[in-house]
Amino acid sequence: MFDRLKIMDEKYREIQDKLISGSLSVKEMTSYLKESSQLEDAVTSYRIYLSKENEVKELKELLEIEDDVELIGVAKDEIKTLEHELEKIEEDLRILLLPKDPNDDKNVMIEIKGAAGGDEGNIFAGDLFRMYSKYAEANNWKVEILDASEGTSGGFTSIEFMVSGKKAYSFLKYESGTHRVQRVPETESQGRIHTSTSTVIVMPEAEEIDFELNWNDIRVDVFRASGAGGQHVNTTDSAVRLTHIPSGLVVASQLGKSQHENKETAFKILKTRLYDKMLKDQSDKEAQERNKLVGRGDRSEKVRTYNYPQNRVTDHRVGLTLNRLDAIIDGKLELIIEPLINYYQKLQLEGNKNENN
Repeated sequence: MFDRLKIMDEKYREIQDKLISGSLSVKEMTSYLKESSQLEDAVTSYRIYLSKENEVKELKELLEIEDDVELIGVAKDEIKTLEHELEKIEEDLRILLLPKDPNDDKNVMIEIKGAAGGDEGNIFAGDLFRMYSKYAEANNWKVEILDASEGTSGGFTSIEFMVSGKKAYSFLKYESGTHRVQRVPETESQGRIHTSTSTVIVMPEAEEIDFELNWNDIRVDVFRASGAGGQHVNTTDSAVRLTHIPSGLVVASQLGKSQHENKETAFKILKTRLYDKMLKDQSDKEAQERNKLVGRGDRSEKVRTYNYPQNRVTDHRVGLTLNRLDAIIDGKLELIIEPLINYYQKLQLEGNKNENN
C-alpha cells in the first residue's frame, strides 16, 4: 500500500510542477487539474501519516537518551496517541486507495418525476427537489434548473436540474431509484394515508473530454414554449427539441428566454444523457455485480421510504431507519448519504480482501 502511495505522491508533485509551468493548453490544464483532484486526498493523508510517523520515531529516540521520569511519561503518552492516530489514518488510506469512480469529481444532472399517486406523486417530486436544493446549498453547490413541467396541484410532473460543485456526483450518485412517500395528501378529506412515489435519476455531467457529440447526428426542431418563463412564452418559437438520430434520444428545453439559450441547455442535457447511457451500457457489458452495486445502482429499485406520520425515513438498501424525516426533507441529507457511502466503501473493501485471498 505504501509503495503505491509513494508513487502517487511523486505523480502529484509532477502534476503540480506542470500546472505552474504556464505552458499548458486549456485542454491539458483541465486534464491535469482533474488528475490532481483525484490524487489530492490520498496524497494529503499520506503526507500527514509520514509526518506523524516521523514524530513517533523522534519520540522513541528521545526515550533512549532521556532520564527525566516526568518527560519520559509525557513522551510515552504522546507516542500512544500518535500510534492510535496512525492506525486511523492507515484505515482511511485503505479507503482512499479503493478503485475510484472516474465520475466522482463531476457535476450532476438530476431528473425527478412524479410517478405513482397522480398529483401527490408530483407534489412529492417537488418536495424532493427542495430537499436536494437545500442539501446543495449547505454544501455551497450551485443548482440550475434545466427544464421543468409543473404539476396541476403543485410540485412537478418532471424537473431536470444541474448541481455543480466539488465532488457533487460522489455524494449524490446513490440517490437514483424509486422514492416512496407515505402521508395524508392535502387533497384527502378523510385523513387516509396514501402511498405515492417519485423517481430520481442521477447522471454525471458529460464534459468536453469525455466524448464528442456531432451536430450532424442531431435534428433540431423549434416550437412555441408552453410553460412559465416570461413574456416570450406563447409568442415566439423559442423552445428547442433535439433528437439524437443514431440513438433516437429526444430532449427539449423551453425555460430560456431565447432559442439560442434553449438550444445550449438542450445540448447539455442531451450530451449528459448520452454519456450516462454509454456508462450504463459499459457497466452492463462488464456484468460485474460489485461494479453495479458501487458504481451505478438499480434505478428501478425502491431505494427509500418517507413516512410522514411517524417522522421516519428508511433506506432499504442498507436497512437504515431514522426518525428524522423533518430534518432530512429540509436538506440534512448527509444523515443518510454518509451511511450509504460507508456501506458501499465497506463492500469494496471486502471485495478487495476476497480478491487478494
